[in-house]
Amino acid sequence: MQVSGVTIGFPMPVSLLSKPVRAGFPSPADDFIEEEIDLQRLLIVNRPATFLVRVSGDSMLLARLHDGDLAVVDRSLTPRNGDIVVVDIDGERSFKVWRRQGPRITLHFANPRFPEFQLSPDAVIEVWGVVSSSVSPRRRSE
Repeated sequence: MQVSGVTIGFPMPVSLLSKPVRAGFPSPADDFIEEEIDLQRLLIVNRPATFLVRVSGDSMLLARLHDGDLAVVDRSLTPRNGDIVVVDIDGERSFKVWRRQGPRITLHFANPRFPEFQLSPDAVIEVWGVVSSSVSPRRRSE
């Protein structure tokens, strides 16, 4: 797992089409550009507490975090039920799904091919941050 600090320079607006594009059957759509959005502002709420973490492996597939993706991790957020967290367990950093059942907290993989995740009773656990968004490259470099 690689962790990188977030460097924010000048705003880099990207054009946003005025109408959503259907993911099913095509529909006539115009190419009118409604506005521009700044991806830095969209993805990063608390810059000093935000890091990019490269995903390695396939334990989080059902959470839509794939090998090679960049997870935007905010260390200032408190985990809520169902959040994806970066957690240190006995010194090993990994992604897990945070579940709360009453006072009990459990951590889970998001891939049915993985066995149920079991914490040892004496495990040292630290939540490093909460995944607030991710960037998933669709065309990998050759």
